[in-house]
Amino acid sequence: EVQLQASGGGLVQAGGSLRLSCATSGFSLDDYAIGWFRQAPGKEREGVSCVSRSDGSTYYADSVKGRFTISSDSAKNTVYLQMNSLNPEDTAVYYCAADAINYASDYLCRGEGMKGMDYWGKGTEVTVSS
Repeated sequence: EVQLQASGGGLVQAGGSLRLSCATSGFSLDDYAIGWFRQAPGKEREGVSCVSRSDGSTYYADSVKGRFTISSDSAKNTVYLQMNSLNPEDTAVYYCAADAINYASDYLCRGEGMKGMDYWGKGTEVTVSS
């Protein structure tokens, strides 16, 4: 059974950092596409960062480029999202997701690709105070 569980959220001041973790089981991180998504209050869910195993490409939303970094540790079955220089606009519930089909990373993180992600974990809440 494929499972994902995000953790590491919390309250942080603007300019601070957080590292989110996504513990996974039931599949190999070397084979599945993975991604981080977020949903702010009153807004639609958006893709933050996605990795495709087919070509090794990584996508970052423009709003987080240069500040967020996605990584994974296959030995620990864990995916991370390092978030630096946080600002109040980053306040959201963050979710990790996985897909058995390795579409291009930008497709996975947007529109139909995002809607088609096979497996989702429960979110972790991030609040950035000004």
